[in-house]
Amino acid sequence: MKLSWPSGYALVQFDELDSTNSEARRLAEKGEQGPLWIGAARQTGGRGRRGRVWHSGEGNLAVTLLLRPKAPAAVIGQLSFAAALATAEMAQHYAPEASIQVKWPNDVLADGKKLAGILLESGEDASGRWLAVGIGVNLAGAPPGTEFPATSLAQLGLAPPAAEDALTVLAARFAHWYAVWMSEGFETVRATWLARAGGLGKPIRARLPDAVHEGVFEGVDTSGALLLNQQGQVRAIAAGEVFF
Repeated sequence: MKLSWPSGYALVQFDELDSTNSEARRLAEKGEQGPLWIGAARQTGGRGRRGRVWHSGEGNLAVTLLLRPKAPAAVIGQLSFAAALATAEMAQHYAPEASIQVKWPNDVLADGKKLAGILLESGEDASGRWLAVGIGVNLAGAPPGTEFPATSLAQLGLAPPAAEDALTVLAARFAHWYAVWMSEGFETVRATWLARAGGLGKPIRARLPDAVHEGVFEGVDTSGALLLNQQGQVRAIAAGEVFF
């Protein structure tokens, strides 16, 4: 498994930012082409999915990759699965004995608790579509009292790596999966993601903005939508939150 910094990827580090995704947007609007990793030791306005606050915490990893994928806008969201795989492999590198799984649509779990979250944001300008792949990983600590229980590498009883070392591993693995996605399409990424998927074949609740659906998690389809079997009827869910 390649772990050195990937060729062709730049890096800029900040002591403090409102959020690395916001900085990615600002840089994209100034014409930055990427691929560029943006890191911050502290975030004052980190964001999670659905507008939630993301608490980075000292010693944790808060980064965003700014990309301009040469792909149709309709499939760019599939890169959340590539990001989840890269993050899971980074976590497994430092926690080889832990059960590291991915959770639809874009979380990484360690021993059943949330270790990392991913937030994709995109826009379009004169240079084409840009994509910000925000990744937060609990290395040294995790916030208490979250709706889905959280953990960190330190809480697994491990000496957490320095954020810059974890980023090198993450960047290497993302470069690998991005190259696979670009050359082979979604299927290899999808199959590898499913091999790590938490809750596969088990009862889950899928919470949508207007309803909650229960059923058995059957997998994800070729677009990345969750497949929920409800007494023999399979429902494809494009966006939502999953609870085991």
